[in-house]
Amino acid sequence: MAVIPPQPRSNKLRACLLCSIVQLPSDFKRNGCPNCDDILQLKGNVDRVNSCTTALFEGVIAVVDPDNSWVAKWQRTSQKVRGIYAVRVRGRVPEDVEAELQDRGLKYRPRDQTEQD
Repeated sequence: MAVIPPQPRSNKLRACLLCSIVQLPSDFKRNGCPNCDDILQLKGNVDRVNSCTTALFEGVIAVVDPDNSWVAKWQRTSQKVRGIYAVRVRGRVPEDVEAELQDRGLKYRPRDQTEQD
């Protein structure tokens, strides 16, 4: 489960560019991304946190039961951990992350809703 930020309206929150989970930068640094850290490797790496997360996001949703939530399915977070997710995230993951995804046979879909399923 992800760490729920204590102040949801804080302007210091960041969203993961890959899965859109929202956390404090210190939580990304301390714990990594609860969904994507095997690819992003944020844990303990401030530069990586800054390049793979963003403060530019719109709206948030709380996902409590990812398996049964139609909103989680719509946001493509139904296979992710419970937590707070951004509705739309601006920015793209670094090129090395896109290459890693491609090597794993996964298609990168930006979280800014420019590519709809």
